[in-house]
Amino acid sequence: MELKVTSYQRVGELAIISLSRPHRRNAWTGRMHAELRHLLQRAEGDPVVRVVVITGDPKGKAFCVGADRAALDSHLERGGYVPGTPADIATPGYGAAPELAADFAFFLGLETVTVAAVNGAAAGVGFVLACWCDLRFVASDAKLTPSHGKLNLPVEYGLSWLLPRLVGHGRATEILMSSRFVLGDEAHRIGLATRALPAEEVLNAAVAYSEDLTRDVSPKALRATKRQLAIDTFRNDPAESVREAQARLEAMVRDYDYREALQAVAERRTPRWQDR
Repeated sequence: MELKVTSYQRVGELAIISLSRPHRRNAWTGRMHAELRHLLQRAEGDPVVRVVVITGDPKGKAFCVGADRAALDSHLERGGYVPGTPADIATPGYGAAPELAADFAFFLGLETVTVAAVNGAAAGVGFVLACWCDLRFVASDAKLTPSHGKLNLPVEYGLSWLLPRLVGHGRATEILMSSRFVLGDEAHRIGLATRALPAEEVLNAAVAYSEDLTRDVSPKALRATKRQLAIDTFRNDPAESVREAQARLEAMVRDYDYREALQAVAERRTPRWQDR
């Protein structure tokens, strides 16, 4: 796929995806949605990539300010909601579980860890995108908002299911009911952001953290942890979670990387993971 509104960069075991419509503050379009899915599928299929960092083109001075105004206007002109995505759009993460086969929910089905580097405003679908990532590094003064209520829209893309799980039901209710702005510092305080930093430091911090993950955590353990967190999010049987964890444990202690981890600890060195 030709990239017109995104960019993709491989840095070691990381992939950096940038939303890039700087003249429109990286506003969302159907084309951007299709390109993002294509790039996530590309990263998921790359045996070297273990973490994807998603950020906004800094020239746009935002992460993503939500749907482009022209796209919003088109709903009026066409008399209904028009997603603007092609019929053959990529479906990364769709095979993990039926519950995850939907827009943005597929993020939980990916084996690759996703980190949002929110370097500026994130509104509407931009806020949704950041929330569905596994981790969020946010500019301290960035304005985050679901924005739906002020546009006579419902809570979008499963955010009414996801946000209470990130910040608690009470806080999520207040934010979603009001569609108010949450600054980056508050996002960190309420547990929505992993870290809040000056805007110019956000991407570097997200990349550094991701590089630590790829160095210190075994690839199989990282994939297993992500899948366990995803499945247990909608599982109501803690005993089943324990049984699945035990089955994974029995398999993983026989793996080379378990022996390598113990040896690295004994020798006080960085592990040399075999499963790259």
